Amino acid sequence: VVVPEAITGTKDEVDNEGNAVMQGIDQSKLVPLLTAALQEAITKIETLETQNTDLLARVTALEG
Repeated sequence: VVVPEAITGTKDEVDNEGNAVMQGIDQSKLVPLLTAALQEAITKIETLETQNTDLLARVTALEG
């Protein structure tokens, strides 16, 4: 995922002496992206847990 709004500075910029001028990153711009990804992962985990419980109950019923 590319988040250009989190980057400050200019790519490959150099000063008058030819020294690299480093870019920066505003990590707070990543928080909404990471929060959404975590919420999606939690939803998937909950779905898988429910499916696992259902399958375990079916197997137990078949073996019982």
